[in-house]
Amino acid sequence: MLHQIELPCIATARCRLKLLEPHQAEIMTRFRVANRLHLAQWEPTRSIEFFTSGYWEIQLRRALQDFRQGNSVCLAITDPVETEVFGVCNFTQIVRGTFMSCHLGYALAQRYEGQGIMFEALQASLRYIFEDLRLHRVMANYMPRNQRSGALLQRLGFKIEGHAEKFLKIDGRWEDHVLTSLINPWD
Repeated sequence: MLHQIELPCIATARCRLKLLEPHQAEIMTRFRVANRLHLAQWEPTRSIEFFTSGYWEIQLRRALQDFRQGNSVCLAITDPVETEVFGVCNFTQIVRGTFMSCHLGYALAQRYEGQGIMFEALQASLRYIFEDLRLHRVMANYMPRNQRSGALLQRLGFKIEGHAEKFLKIDGRWEDHVLTSLINPWD
């Protein structure tokens, strides 16, 4: 069962991917505060509490619990010594049985855009999701105006499966999304 699997700690050439512990809430808070305006256009409207360490202590504790229950893998992308969060890649809504799938969401600090860090992090984390967790499909959606995200998913091998009108409420507005997925290449 998933709760018996040890917590992932994935190293790449430039970063480390792992579930942060509650005592590391401050580095997640710094990432969120520093990128508040940058990420607002791509994310749901956030509460004031979202930008506090207390909020992130609770969220990181919940993420560990959800991982142990097999529901999600919410990875922080950090520098190799875990003093700075570069971004996040969250594999959520894991469904087993005949579906064996999850949803992927990700965000990167503005100062690291265009350096290939998210590509590097997603390549490594997708390998973990497919090889270690043995999921069959990862679904990721992006807004048509987010060409950078669309290009990233295409480069990773995600295929467009459709278009959903007014799919998610982002920054206070219902936004259309392009629906994509990646099938486990080892299945």
